[in-house]
Amino acid sequence: MSDQKPVVIIIGPTASGKSALALDLAGEFAGTVINADSMQVYQELRVLTARPSAVDEAKAPHKLFGVLAAAETCSVGRWVKMAQAEIEAAWGAGRLPIVVGGTGLYIKVLTEGLAPVPDVPDAVNDEVRARFELIGGEAFKDELANLDPGAAASLPTGDRQRLERAMAVIRATGKPLSEWRGMQPPGPAIDARFLTIQLLPGREELYAGTEARFDKMMETGALDEVKALLALDLDPSLPAMKAVGVPELGRYLNGEMTLEDAVSAAKQATRNFAKRQLTWMRNQVEADVVIEAPYGKAHHGDIVAAVGVFLPRG
Repeated sequence: MSDQKPVVIIIGPTASGKSALALDLAGEFAGTVINADSMQVYQELRVLTARPSAVDEAKAPHKLFGVLAAAETCSVGRWVKMAQAEIEAAWGAGRLPIVVGGTGLYIKVLTEGLAPVPDVPDAVNDEVRARFELIGGEAFKDELANLDPGAAASLPTGDRQRLERAMAVIRATGKPLSEWRGMQPPGPAIDARFLTIQLLPGREELYAGTEARFDKMMETGALDEVKALLALDLDPSLPAMKAVGVPELGRYLNGEMTLEDAVSAAKQATRNFAKRQLTWMRNQVEADVVIEAPYGKAHHGDIVAAVGVFLPRG
């Protein structure tokens, strides 16, 4: 048996039952649930990101849920440092770390490593965002082409977030982002044994689940949540402002479309997001346990047995 300590990973598209599975496993194995969803980190987005309820959070320790303000950016590098600290804290408390989320890049970096791109100072990020706002996408891309022609050629003018990221990295470090990413990852971000459980429902089954869940979100305060977020008057390029449902419901609140059309658009955006997740996960994730359905109690026994075999004895 390896001396490496165990980490269970649960990955799957939105509305596939990941949170319910994580909570069940936390109850079975004295686990700590650690968030790996890039939107569930934001305080202001409990409803629209389907964060675990306060009742569920009270049943087992939950970490990295709602820990950042929407005014902040949670890069993959920032998340992996926080996740590493929470995994080690769980081990220190004699608990099983259960990392759960649908942000595949977070999981990939945790288990395979991250190219060593240095942190970019907030001041540089602020200057870059302000520059984009001032001159617009076309001129900004032209300026990026003078510093990092490869990034400028590969990114569309409308991809503001990645254009700004490429500009910020080369301004802060003097090296293009592609050069940093080309460096050999050092291996997993943490020395651990990983058991990966993947939920992969069929597309139509998944779409039905996302639609039903969005209706429930609307009944439990999604519109008020977006209204409160917009009242903060944040930079629209921030990740939290692009969470599925925020732009669509925001257009209703701004008088640009009817509520019915906004809800329809948000459901379509959710289906598109789920489709992208499914495609990525089928191609990128090598799981130890694959459930080709949303998680349900029928799968509980088999998954518990697999985790039991994975964990060290004694």
